[in-house]
Parts: sequence; structure tokens; C-alpha cells
Amino acid sequence: MALLDLLGQRWALRILWELRDSSLTFRALQEACDGVSPSVLNSRLKALKEAQFVDATSDGYALTALGKELQEEFGGLYQWSEKWAASLT
Repeated sequence: MALLDLLGQRWALRILWELRDSSLTFRALQEACDGVSPSVLNSRLKALKEAQFVDATSDGYALTALGKELQEEFGGLYQWSEKWAASLT
């Protein structure tokens, strides 16, 4: 439940999604997230860092090994959601 609570926070999943391919500076991450407010972005990054999904690097923010593993787990959910969406039409 703790994981779902964390990922259910507004912008948390979007931040993880935007970091999927490469690290981003705070400003670049803010822009990638459609201008999320700095205070909300700071709050979510803090929570994601505490959960060890994201870390601050010399290049900005990046997924940790655990964060990358979580991204891989989303693959199955994505495939399932595609089937689900098709069944609704």
C-alpha cells in the first residue's frame, strides 16, 4: 500500500516517466512535466529520493537501479492496459 500511496501522489508517476531515458536537471524536469510548480516538484522528488527510486546526480535527477526496475515492471501494466482499452471500444 505504501508504494501505491507514493505513486498515487500527483506528478509522481509523471516524474518517473520523464526520467525513463536519461537524467534531467530540475528545470528540464519541470518543463517536461508541463510546468509543475517548483514546490510540488521538490516535494515529489524528495519522496521519490527517500523511496530510493530517484537520486540527484551531477547531471540532474536520474532513476536509481531500483527506479529502473520499477519502470520495467510498468511494462506489464502497460500491456494489460492496452488490452483493457481495446476491450472498451
